[in-house]
Amino acid sequence: MPVKSNNPETKAIHGGYRSDPTTKAVAVPIYNSTAYEFNSADHAAKLFALEEIGNIYTRIGSPTCNIFEERMTELDGGVAALSTASGHSAVAYSVLNLCQVGDNIVSSRNLYGGTWNLFSNTLKLMGIEVRFAGTDTPEDFAKLTDEKTKCYFGETLPNPKLEVFPIKQIAEEAHKQGLPLIVDNTCSPIICDSFALGADIAVYSATKYIGGHGSALGGIIVDSGNFNWENHKERFPLLNSPDPSYHDAIWTDVAKAFKANIAYILRARLILLRDLGATLAPDSAYAFIQGMQTLSLRINKHCENALEVAKFLSTHPKVKKVIYPALATGKAKQIADETLKGGYGGLVGFVIDGDIEAGKRFINNLNMLYHVVNIGDTRSLATHPASTTHQQLSEADRIKGGITDGYFRLSIGIEHIDDIIADIKQALEKV
Repeated sequence: MPVKSNNPETKAIHGGYRSDPTTKAVAVPIYNSTAYEFNSADHAAKLFALEEIGNIYTRIGSPTCNIFEERMTELDGGVAALSTASGHSAVAYSVLNLCQVGDNIVSSRNLYGGTWNLFSNTLKLMGIEVRFAGTDTPEDFAKLTDEKTKCYFGETLPNPKLEVFPIKQIAEEAHKQGLPLIVDNTCSPIICDSFALGADIAVYSATKYIGGHGSALGGIIVDSGNFNWENHKERFPLLNSPDPSYHDAIWTDVAKAFKANIAYILRARLILLRDLGATLAPDSAYAFIQGMQTLSLRINKHCENALEVAKFLSTHPKVKKVIYPALATGKAKQIADETLKGGYGGLVGFVIDGDIEAGKRFINNLNMLYHVVNIGDTRSLATHPASTTHQQLSEADRIKGGITDGYFRLSIGIEHIDDIIADIKQALEKV
């Protein structure tokens, strides 16, 4: 039997798996099979009728992906999870699972650039409106809420603004309005227990800290199981009404048969994953399972090194501003302390007093830090968001998100801190 524990370090290693029942292999196998044999015609019929849970076809799940999902469910303290081919598909599915034409969501405007574009442009083409709150306050979220609002959305540690999202306060307002809060917790696994703070759904780009090695692409949605969809039947018809896409299944009723509040994940898997097909490959699930085993060690080192880099940059004469939660003041620092436990994350932002050309000189003179757009890697990475991740935004929208021409985002790795700082220092001297 899998080991049960309340500690994230243990959950990340033992969650959802003990050994292979046939071979007794301790390492999780990679099941590279597209399909799975049924015991009988009746067995197959029960699987398709949702009378049993089991493997049918890898587009909607595989044994390796299942173990990754179970491990993440245990790590976050949820009831079920769904893995996807990328973090971006996880974000998209988390919203599409609740919304249809004419609906809206209310979101923080402090978002990863790709999420901003998805919300402000692509979802609009699908007839779903995303309303961006002026500030991350309950009052501003409430002002934009109406009977067609399906959820609130925010990023725990917004990439790249790095001003911690007030999960507890926004969750309280969401629940007052009869809405779930979806939180992108990509940049703060383990150091933020989003469900304990009131979030209902957590999404991750597993590509980042969960994998940790920059070797696999994937995402995951974890359901806390705390939101009662049946209490709001009219607001959430996709979960509470007969679904013609799956022989008129009512997902909240189907969930009752399994004695768990898993209607949200059931629909995401059997409708969105089945029909849109952003399925996580078993090989990638295996890579994430390996990464999870050292996640608690790595995230601590990321946080430790990032704090030292932030302190160094805050004293450098060529740096105008440093953005790091530990250095925040006032309400922002209060929220950071309330939300993040055990560290303030591995991302550091800073602004130099210069134009695009000065920024290029800094990037081009880095020797050890990689110039890439990934984050959460064991390696230290540097990005100039204005010309890369947030390039598609208008200048006005970039400025609102804190992305000026002189802004840089560092994803601090787990190398020796002296080597990280030395490389940043010599590159700044050439700006």
